[in-house]
Amino acid sequence: MRHIHHPMHRFILRVCWGLLLLISSFSAVVWAGTHITIDISQQRLYLYDGSKLLRSYPVSTAKNGAGNQSGSEKTPLGRHVILQKIGAGAPKGTVFMGQRNTGRIKQNLKNGGALMTSRLLRLRGVESRNRHTEKRLIYIHGTSAENLIGRPASHGCIRMINDHVIHLFDRVKVGTTVNLQL
Repeated sequence: MRHIHHPMHRFILRVCWGLLLLISSFSAVVWAGTHITIDISQQRLYLYDGSKLLRSYPVSTAKNGAGNQSGSEKTPLGRHVILQKIGAGAPKGTVFMGQRNTGRIKQNLKNGGALMTSRLLRLRGVESRNRHTEKRLIYIHGTSAENLIGRPASHGCIRMINDHVIHLFDRVKVGTTVNLQL
């Protein structure tokens, strides 16, 4: 094997090794701690602690499919973070309009329209392709239509069974990474 003696070659080799180490350490940081992966093709949300799967939940994503366009009513793809947690301590079935607790409690959660209920986790996109997620008001939330969980039915949000979103809400914090993928 020929040794690299030219100063520029050694410099390039050092830069490449440095980048490789930086990339590998960055990926370890991204997936360290609690994070969420939502697999749209499987209609499942996976809660992880590092590489350990803690829990898997059925979800309902957009009936219009996946996409990042504003006004598309599609579930956005890519890396996001939880921007805001709304509804801590609210009774199961509490109805939210936007980010406001209406004070109403929905009793029939199996087939009661498309209300946001129990808990809301507001998402912010952190990639250029999903930078409009926050303005689109995309949430992970409970629903009054639990009968539709497991198949695409939402207007872009990620719907969950109310007991499941309450469980998830209590285990994540603002800043938790959420990766939405096909």
